[in-house]
Amino acid sequence: MNAPQAYRSNAVLTASPEQLVVMLYDGAIRFLRQADALFSEGAWPQAIERIGRAQAIVDELLCTLNMDAGELSQRLESIYVFCAGHLRDARLRKDAARVRQVARLLGELRDAWAEIA
Repeated sequence: MNAPQAYRSNAVLTASPEQLVVMLYDGAIRFLRQADALFSEGAWPQAIERIGRAQAIVDELLCTLNMDAGELSQRLESIYVFCAGHLRDARLRKDAARVRQVARLLGELRDAWAEIA
């Protein structure tokens, strides 16, 4: 394992649950920004692959919601379902505007979770 991998592994293992959520948002946003840049270059297959990675993170966020936590969980569920649908449409239609919209939304959520963490 090289130094950056060891650092990331240690960061994940020592992070609080809130910090882990922020890390997931960071990853999804990074993949969406990469996808947007790849779309502008006309690199459709690579952009679609990056959207798929971001969509997997959104799916993970959705699956790990604690629905017993009340109204906040229900609101997050609605947002994640919206994001997943937009990303699916973005992949099918090669729509960079939807990618940017989801990246902005996840960015706002990320900032809120970072405040909590």
